[in-house]
Amino acid sequence: MAYRYASGAKARVVAPPRATDTHMHIYEPGYAMASSAIIPPQDGPLADYRELQSRLGLSRVVVVQPSTYGLDNSCTLDAVAKIGVGARAVICANDKTSDAELRRFHDQGARGIRFFMMPGGPVGWEMLDGLASRARDLGWHIQLQLDGRTLPDRMPQLAPISDLLVIDHVGRFMEPVATDSDGFKALLRLVDGGAWVKLSAPYESSKAKAPWSDIGLLAKALVKRAPDRMVWATNWPHPMQEPKPDDAILLDMLLDWVPDETMRAKILTDNPAKLYGF
Repeated sequence: MAYRYASGAKARVVAPPRATDTHMHIYEPGYAMASSAIIPPQDGPLADYRELQSRLGLSRVVVVQPSTYGLDNSCTLDAVAKIGVGARAVICANDKTSDAELRRFHDQGARGIRFFMMPGGPVGWEMLDGLASRARDLGWHIQLQLDGRTLPDRMPQLAPISDLLVIDHVGRFMEPVATDSDGFKALLRLVDGGAWVKLSAPYESSKAKAPWSDIGLLAKALVKRAPDRMVWATNWPHPMQEPKPDDAILLDMLLDWVPDETMRAKILTDNPAKLYGF
């Protein structure tokens, strides 16, 4: 079971009421791997995640469609239905997804469309503009994961929709960059235009051990720039990561990244409530 990777130790951060994990994935038996995917099904059933929620004191969750399942959102939406009112979804769609289907996803808790612009993603850049327009009509956002070092090249397409963007994993700079780098400056311009950023998964790109100080420098700069548009996430069950990071440490990294308790409560509770409509 995926929960075996937890140490059992509690986090030092006491999660405030209605604290939200804004990015995790569910994998269950019986759902097929997409032909476009390169990340195989992981060990991540809902029952294990519910134990983690209890351990960390988290109340709300955003289940994000993993690239493993491509455009078949069944596993994600089934999990949201089982969790109930404390859950939202980010789904995958393409230009063939009908308006009626998007409305049905909305009724099932979806609030965003995922663009996973790493190997194995099911949707390409050519569909971003059209789906962004449809997301805006629904009051949704575009969740974007890419190598942040490519942001300067993508700014002509991204800047006009910056207010719709939720950017994963502190920008996921696949070599940590300095705060004065072109890539990070581009991320700040998007944030200045209204983009949100997830303070999550520093281990994806860090060259340091926990608490991932090289990514922490970027996170602190983002928090200083736009504390009202930062959210936090576990990225459970940490696809393709071995060994798995301890989720309690991922919560406790906020003690360094966001030392002010009132601001931490905003990032854990108030900001995600606004973004996801809890």
